[in-house]
Amino acid sequence: MRLTILCFALGVGFLQQQPFLPGWGALAALAAVLAGLTFAAWYARGRWRRSLACLAALLAGFAWAAAFGQWRLADHLPSENEGRDIRVTGVVAALPQSYENGVRFDFEVENAEAAVPSLISLAWYRGWRTEESDEWHAAPEVHAGERWQLTVRLKRPHGNLNPQGFDYEAWLFERGVRATGYVRNAEDNRRLAAFVARFDLAVERLRELIRERFFRSLPEHDYAGVLVALVVGDQRAIDGGLWQLFARTGISHLMSISGLHVTMVAGLGAWLASFYWRRRPALMLRLPAQKAAAAAGWATAFAYCLLAGFGVPAQRTLYMISVVALALWLGRAASGSRVLALALLIVLLLDPWAVLSAGFWLSFGAVALLFYIGSGRVAPGHWLAEWGRAQWAITIGMIPALLALFQQFSLVSPLANAVAIPIVSFVITPLALVGALLPFDVVLVLAHQLLAWLMLFIGWLADLPSAVWQQHAPPGWAVGLATLGCVWLLLPRGFPSRGVGAFLMLPLVLVAPARPAGGELRLTVLDVGQGLAVHAQTSEHDLVYDTGPQFSPDANSGNRILLPYLRAAGVRRLDGLIVTHLDKDHSGGALSLLDGLPIGWTASSMPEDHPFREAPGHRPCFDGQSWEWDGVRFEMLHPEAADYERTVRKTNDMSCVLKIIAANGSVLLTGDIETVSEQAMLKRHGERLRADVLLAPHHGSRSSSSAEFLAAVGAKTVIFPVGYRSRFRHPNAEVLRRYEATGAQLLRTDRDGAVTLRFGAVPPGLTLQREARRRYWHGQ
Repeated sequence: MRLTILCFALGVGFLQQQPFLPGWGALAALAAVLAGLTFAAWYARGRWRRSLACLAALLAGFAWAAAFGQWRLADHLPSENEGRDIRVTGVVAALPQSYENGVRFDFEVENAEAAVPSLISLAWYRGWRTEESDEWHAAPEVHAGERWQLTVRLKRPHGNLNPQGFDYEAWLFERGVRATGYVRNAEDNRRLAAFVARFDLAVERLRELIRERFFRSLPEHDYAGVLVALVVGDQRAIDGGLWQLFARTGISHLMSISGLHVTMVAGLGAWLASFYWRRRPALMLRLPAQKAAAAAGWATAFAYCLLAGFGVPAQRTLYMISVVALALWLGRAASGSRVLALALLIVLLLDPWAVLSAGFWLSFGAVALLFYIGSGRVAPGHWLAEWGRAQWAITIGMIPALLALFQQFSLVSPLANAVAIPIVSFVITPLALVGALLPFDVVLVLAHQLLAWLMLFIGWLADLPSAVWQQHAPPGWAVGLATLGCVWLLLPRGFPSRGVGAFLMLPLVLVAPARPAGGELRLTVLDVGQGLAVHAQTSEHDLVYDTGPQFSPDANSGNRILLPYLRAAGVRRLDGLIVTHLDKDHSGGALSLLDGLPIGWTASSMPEDHPFREAPGHRPCFDGQSWEWDGVRFEMLHPEAADYERTVRKTNDMSCVLKIIAANGSVLLTGDIETVSEQAMLKRHGERLRADVLLAPHHGSRSSSSAEFLAAVGAKTVIFPVGYRSRFRHPNAEVLRRYEATGAQLLRTDRDGAVTLRFGAVPPGLTLQREARRRYWHGQ
């Protein structure tokens, strides 16, 4: 059974890697083949039966996930309904998330005047000019379970797609959110019902009430959001800085609903039921206390999972508890591996997209490791020795997954978890749950104080200089080899040559991404939405040109896109950082980049009072600067030094313009220059502007890209760094026709994702992320 379930999981996982889904006709043919294999497996014997059963399970997993995918793709937003006002009626289906500019919430559509998906994600802004609209908004209070009539403007799910980057569209697809948008200012926007009586909405309203109670009871308390996450599973209540702290110490799994917390709550419920039942002889005669405890433990776990939002770790634990409880009621023994396999099957049957979540792999992987090191033991050892073995197994065994998913793991994790697990799971979480039930605040204050004391220790660990190991993204074959090495290394003591396992893990850290050869250039224009960020790499040096937009006070392209991308690419130090000008869609991630990586020097056209000018080695960029790295020449062509003395000048026209010349091609990076600067550069440089690749000035706006400038550059490839359905509507239609008339290849980050050019041959090698990482849900 276990092998069959694993094959089913492999089939599900394989389907989720496909660029296109098989149609219903192909699925019908697959179902016929599956029926034949199942029939053959039923009558086969020995190895043939097992082989046919595994093949049937593999095809069943593939077909099951494909059918779910087709069903979800059918619930889509027609392209003709993007960007138009649509009146919808529906209910707020989940916890609303307030932030500095408004509120965001999932909206379950009941009626609409045009075709829209059944579940959409909406933002209702407060006094904020959005990327999509020039309107000013004033959002009212929105609560889970309310019914509203709203006028909305929607677009299909779309996210930034970069090498080794987060797939936002996959995350939305898994949640069933098939369109995003915002609420328009309209006189007929109104609340139709304060609450819609439905079980799932009642649970969401309860979660919201508990969250509000915690924040009201713990005002100005640093870790109130952590207690909220522990009780109702709202991870967005935790500040982004705390998540970085938890990641450095390896305790992120503890600060939200984890399987350990669900198990603890279930155990507490079972113990209380057993304690009460054994003291009631009449109840004992009707039902054995063991069965009553199992039922109470399951009910407690189910209630906690509902309250916690039913994430993958909570689901996995609940299904495992369900299998154990059912086996006990039926009087049958259930091994740990069978329980885990059945939980895996249930998760994938209900949610085939769970394999896209990092939590799926970490949750099932950690429990599988614990079962693995505990299998075949005659008797348990001392509890302290068992605890140490479990910590060792989790620390070593999770390294391949952590490096593959996040390119880092915590070196202080064993110590941090040894202290934090018992305190958080057995003290703080129960106190927080009790505090949620009681009408007074003293229990919550106590839970917060204990957490604050714990965080002093965690903060000390995080501040250690070697608290975390960070590296490049390992190749897939190295991850597989290292996983095999972990299995070998964790074999029981006395097994010969266990050290071979450590040897098999070496490629995980030693095989670094290939860099360009001498004289060659690799250039990546990252997909940052409406903004610009470029990474230029030679054989020994790395340069970042612009740092993308700022999304919020805590989130920007620097910490959300550039730093993860550079770490995955194996870049531990930047030799240079150029921020072309002041606009936030180009400079938004600069300070985060300065905090996250050592940088040799910086250059910009920033005003003197800007914090970026305080960076070590900063210098203004101006025409005439040049340098050479590894046979690749860099030339600054704009602005002129005298431009800094002028008092009236648009910041766009102060953009640092950089030309990079490699052995097999050249590229012109233009920032946000407009026609005035283009004409000035034509007069100063003329033929020097010629390049094989052009980064379109000012995203292709109508105030840039003059015909004379395009003719002088003569680029064969043009890249437009633009946001999907941005309110700026870049590139401008007339300008786009001007580019098309040149016959150049036109690339766009909103359509193609990140664009990587390899100047190692003529013409340059080209990789488009939306082509290389194409999945069936992209653009749908």
